[in-house]
Amino acid sequence: MTDLHYDLRGTGPVLLVVPGGAGHPMGLGPVTDALADRFTVVTYDPLGLAHGRLGKPVPDQRVAGWSDGARRVLDAVLPEDGSAYVLGTSSGAIAVLDLLTRHPERLSHVVAHEPPCVGVLPDGARQQALFREVYDTYRTAGLRAAGARLGTVLTEPGPLPHIDPQPLTPQEELVNPMALFLSRVLRNFTAYTPDLTALAGSSARLTLAAGSDSRGQLLHRTARFLAEHTGSRFVEFPGGHVGVAEHPVDFAGLLAETLVPVGGSPSPQTT
Repeated sequence: MTDLHYDLRGTGPVLLVVPGGAGHPMGLGPVTDALADRFTVVTYDPLGLAHGRLGKPVPDQRVAGWSDGARRVLDAVLPEDGSAYVLGTSSGAIAVLDLLTRHPERLSHVVAHEPPCVGVLPDGARQQALFREVYDTYRTAGLRAAGARLGTVLTEPGPLPHIDPQPLTPQEELVNPMALFLSRVLRNFTAYTPDLTALAGSSARLTLAAGSDSRGQLLHRTARFLAEHTGSRFVEFPGGHVGVAEHPVDFAGLLAETLVPVGGSPSPQTT
């Protein structure tokens, strides 16, 4: 069993944060600062990249592995019968959807922000194939070319610019979180299809979220589709796909209001 890597700060009910990308929590400091006076913020680092493991070998990642790790983190920080609030962004949002389907009793409410589980869409097979093309581009042409292709997949704006191939060496890959995301996370996570029936059974404790700047884009459409087909709430957050880093204070305020409405009771905890 692998070691758990997470940071804990603040006071109040537990809020587990599962980052996107390769799970490196870089850029999340401002939003956790803004949340720490209302929640005990537990930031999960699935690969330990911010805890001394950057540069060490990383196997291909599985959604179930991140989900199991998140459940173990909750077991470590919660009392035996306790439950937590959860925020997952991007690939982390896929992990928390899986966590909700398998361990709803440990979760008070989950906000899944722009999960790229595009297989649920009517054109899901095509969208998953496009993500596989991003991986292939990374392997053949390198980080910049793959990043450009990923941008076109997410925003669907048109043709790709020409970028000269610049593949990374194996060691360069291991010290670059974005490269680890493209090489170890992207394919398996975007191939994941959540259990819509199970999520519908927990719809009272699930909010699907997308950035207001993402309107008309693939992951905004995916989040809306998931909300409509599970009976869950849909909320627009400030910014785009990385709005949690772009607008941390406003993002934190809306997140807190979504989880624990002002003047109201916390989000439902029914089973």
